[in-house]
Amino acid sequence: MQSPFDEQILHFNSNLELLARQVVEGFITGLHKSPFHGFSVEFAEHRLYNVGDSVKNIDWKLFARTDKLFSKRYEEETNLRCQFIIDVSSSMYFPVNEYNKLNFSIQATAALIYLLKRQRDAFGLSLFTDHLLLNTPAKSTTTHQKYLFTHLERILKSQKMDVKTNVEQALHQIAELIHKRSLVVVFSDMLNTMQDENETDALFSALQHLKFNKHEVIIFNVTDKSKEVDFGFENRPYEFIDMETGATLKAHTSKVKEAYLSKMNTYRQSIQLKCTQYKIDMIDADISAGFYPVLQAYLIKRQKMS
Repeated sequence: MQSPFDEQILHFNSNLELLARQVVEGFITGLHKSPFHGFSVEFAEHRLYNVGDSVKNIDWKLFARTDKLFSKRYEEETNLRCQFIIDVSSSMYFPVNEYNKLNFSIQATAALIYLLKRQRDAFGLSLFTDHLLLNTPAKSTTTHQKYLFTHLERILKSQKMDVKTNVEQALHQIAELIHKRSLVVVFSDMLNTMQDENETDALFSALQHLKFNKHEVIIFNVTDKSKEVDFGFENRPYEFIDMETGATLKAHTSKVKEAYLSKMNTYRQSIQLKCTQYKIDMIDADISAGFYPVLQAYLIKRQKMS
């Protein structure tokens, strides 16, 4: 399968649609050589005619060639509705002036949208910071795909500092706006609940709201693992800046590393445990690992919902 490094070549030089197509086509090719080869990734313009289907949709030319009845499939036909929710607050722009968490989240979402479109499934998009910025219904049309890619490309070109996150508020709003059972896919670094246990409780209350409304939820916990999880900084003084508040901390890495790793590990274990308790899939998404782990996690979830 294509390596993460190969994908990186595309990150700055391709538009979203081109990148999404290349990622998905490479991924599908790789599935046939991997343990995931049994997953359904075949895409058809027709389906077998079933008694009760409208005869006006029968493809008579195909019947003449095959002696079998097939109904034409149209873009509005869908098996799955998927709502993508992306955190676009300032912390998602880490690491600064490099390929960051927001780049990864947007491009991974574009690849998933491309995959859903090929499978005739519907997709919607929600963007949030400390409030909901955008919420579209789920559709499966080419026009809708282009509309969403335009929004995503616009976000890629902007960079706003000192913008906070409020995941729980956005999720409560979105839960009220999605009127049909959907797969809800969240891309966030989940860092706003790290400092306060009450905020963690509020987050899971919002996730429960989605579950209560019969939605399935998968969270991609987006990280720059080498820095944020492993604290892979050089052994020297740094000035650390909170990207959402602008607060600064001057410290030598040797003095803070042990405490940081302890707190980060405890927090990550805590939210993973809560996700298991509430039957919510939470997947680590390291931006240096490429998009394939995200696509594989989606396919596994998709199969479970079939």
